[in-house]
Amino acid sequence: MYKIFIRPIFFLFDPEKIHYFTFSLIKFLNSIGFNTIFKSIYEVKDTRLEREVFGLKFKNPVGLAAGFDKDAKLYKELSSLGFGFIEIGTLTPKGQEGNPKKRLFRLKEDSAIINRMGFNNGGVLEAVERLKKNNGVLIGGNIGKNKVTPNDEAVKDYEICFEALFPYVDYFVVNVSSPNTPNLRELQDKKPLTELLQTLQNKNEVKSEPKPILLKIAPDLTNEQLLDIIDIINDTKIAGVIATNTTISRDGLQSENKKEVGGLSGKPLTNRSTEVIRFLSEKSNKAFPIIGVGGIHTAKDALEKLEAGASLVQLYTGFIYEGPKLIKDINKAILSAKTIS
Repeated sequence: MYKIFIRPIFFLFDPEKIHYFTFSLIKFLNSIGFNTIFKSIYEVKDTRLEREVFGLKFKNPVGLAAGFDKDAKLYKELSSLGFGFIEIGTLTPKGQEGNPKKRLFRLKEDSAIINRMGFNNGGVLEAVERLKKNNGVLIGGNIGKNKVTPNDEAVKDYEICFEALFPYVDYFVVNVSSPNTPNLRELQDKKPLTELLQTLQNKNEVKSEPKPILLKIAPDLTNEQLLDIIDIINDTKIAGVIATNTTISRDGLQSENKKEVGGLSGKPLTNRSTEVIRFLSEKSNKAFPIIGVGGIHTAKDALEKLEAGASLVQLYTGFIYEGPKLIKDINKAILSAKTIS
């Protein structure tokens, strides 16, 4: 129904405008009781889907990636579509508008999206107020730095977000891999990244109940850089990795919008993100959990990432192109494939 009737209408309109319209629509439908209907259609309840990863219990391994619900405005309603967990953000200490519009582009022929949003969000404290109302949704907090903060002061921004969110999220994601904040990816270099993660981990370890800290990495890293990531995780003892963020590659694209600046997500990323997952899993001897994200448009795509070494998966662009049925399809496929650990 979504792909036949709803998506063609949505795709007639500007992507960013329809995103906010969809938010309002989902919120309204849930307010009049549709959350029960959505759960009955899309939720797959089975104890065999449960996963315990970095000390947290997930009701199923299919989550929503960061970027969709940046400001924690819709996590409750989105969870009724069958997601096992919701990742909010990327959040920054101060609210910021992000990059100038137009900044979101569909590549229909490639089943992809290019975005250059630029960490647009209302600031971490606004999100905290909404998260105070959470009642049972497993939440990841994706954190970043403000655009105006120079890299040599970036650690402070991450610390601010970490402390503000700590009581209200279940795990953290350190985002240094978005291509849409100037110079942000320079923080993926070994020295600054180690310093950043170690600083957060030091703050984490003095808490009475530390929370998992994960690193979200770019798909554009070389094998040498990925080996550095493994070393950094071993040194800092963070909980794991999210592989991968959007790519700056434009290889093989057919769409008219392929030359737009920004991060590319969707089907063109499917194979590369799986390659990164497999490389990290094999080279580290499965030393840490990996959340697989990037180009998941079918249940088969998700299974391949799990088989490559991911413990959990996340959707974003595939969710937009395929609709909420994709969540159900993946969970049912996991059960059928008997890949439950």
